[in-house]
Amino acid sequence: MLDFDNVSQRDTPSVAGLIHPGSDGGFYKAFFGFKELVIPVYNSISEACASNPNADVFLNFASHRSAYGSSVKALAEKSIKTVVIIAEGMPENEARSLISIAKKNNKVIIGPATVGGILAGGFKIGNTAGTIDNILACKLYRSGSVGFVSKSGGLSNEMYNVLSRNTDGIYEGIAIGGDAFPGSTLTDHALRFEHLPEVKMIVVLGELGGWDEYGIADALKRGQITKPVCAWVSGTVATIFPTEVQFGHAGAKSGGDAESAAAKNSALRAAGALVPQSFEEFAKIIGDTYARLVRGGLVKPVEEPTPPELPLDFKTAVKAGKVRKPTSIISTICDDRGDELTYAGVPISEICHEEYVVGDVIGLLWFKRKLPPYASRFIEMCLKLVADHGPCVSGAHNTIVAARAGKDLVSSLVSGLLTIGPRFGGAIDDAARSFKDAVDRKLTAEQFVEGMKAKGKRIPGIGHLIKSADDIDKRVVILKDYAKKHFTSSTYLEYALEVEQYTLQKANNLILNVDGCIGVLFLDLLYSCGLFKK
Repeated sequence: MLDFDNVSQRDTPSVAGLIHPGSDGGFYKAFFGFKELVIPVYNSISEACASNPNADVFLNFASHRSAYGSSVKALAEKSIKTVVIIAEGMPENEARSLISIAKKNNKVIIGPATVGGILAGGFKIGNTAGTIDNILACKLYRSGSVGFVSKSGGLSNEMYNVLSRNTDGIYEGIAIGGDAFPGSTLTDHALRFEHLPEVKMIVVLGELGGWDEYGIADALKRGQITKPVCAWVSGTVATIFPTEVQFGHAGAKSGGDAESAAAKNSALRAAGALVPQSFEEFAKIIGDTYARLVRGGLVKPVEEPTPPELPLDFKTAVKAGKVRKPTSIISTICDDRGDELTYAGVPISEICHEEYVVGDVIGLLWFKRKLPPYASRFIEMCLKLVADHGPCVSGAHNTIVAARAGKDLVSSLVSGLLTIGPRFGGAIDDAARSFKDAVDRKLTAEQFVEGMKAKGKRIPGIGHLIKSADDIDKRVVILKDYAKKHFTSSTYLEYALEVEQYTLQKANNLILNVDGCIGVLFLDLLYSCGLFKK
């Protein structure tokens, strides 16, 4: 609606406010041409009407379950003159009740089951006329001479195109909706067009079912409508079916011969309306009628204005390849911009359907490639072995203390995570870094150990408070056995074991611990699997 306002060169937006029951109010941000504006959001209909006394149209997008109640409230507001109900499937007794309330209060209902209406170059309600491209193609951004009314919203869009090609376009177009009990009828709007001086001809598109079109025929006979009326009642195909057929709309069902499309077309033709023999001829009849009005001087073709160019939304422009913008963040690991999430280019559906294990997923996220099965199993084994260090390590201790102090789960967990460092949790990284440096520099075990001692540094990955050479850590045994069985090379593990033999000469607990073992085995894994380069 705001884009229509822009191409129609309105100075102010047509939307005064939005109603969101149960909300705390606030604002909704939207584009109005090149500018952004904020539209107030209200908690109730009464609040919205009180804040916008000049707004007289209530556009109801509520579902059929709640459209009745909200429409009743809108009809009770003095400032509201027209209620437009988009919902399909409103119970017929509720629709009849709304019609009665509207008549008592001298108000207009469009719908239910409508796409809305449009005053060309002025005001659009609902989804009528389709996309902005269609609005521009049908020249709805400026006023024409035709008053158009239809039951069908979809065919309204088609007719706007037909009218733009064969006339100077519409002045106003209304889709009353296809339910059996519309709030306003084809006849109501045709009579209204008769009294609008801007409307020079009337175009009606009806359909089988109901008696509404006979009202237009009667108005023509009584002289209540004197302007040219071009009309067609769709649904003539129903005669080829052996039994009664229910078409798409709730009201599109002939209950007898009089409600058939053929009977209503004949009645309109007899009353003086210009009715073609088929829908294919409808455009020609409309064009001929408009041409006669031009020749008679009743319509003066105006110079076609150039509508303002509508800015493209950024996403639309990017998709069309018309703009580019540097990204603030680039992720080469995962991507959720396409049809489905990918990890390192692998669709999430493949990961799930082909039963990737956790190690496979970690391989994609950490290393951006699918690892061999033995490597994925090794990663899972490491997770199992270090999943819990007991309650005495610094991370667990801090988490427990924070939880006992009444902190929430996330805060307690973070307090523990913040203790990760060279003495807790970070030893795996430091061990891998130290042993790799020693191997790359071709240091002997003695040179490495004594060099670290000279620097006053502990050797990460060496030493244990409880375990010793006499009480071996079972986790280290499991890791070493797995590596010897599955890894094609264990250069770093062998070097770490040489260092262990040297440190054991100094103290019985200076063994290769689980952190050091994992660190060196990750090095062996990366360099021996053939997927990485040094």
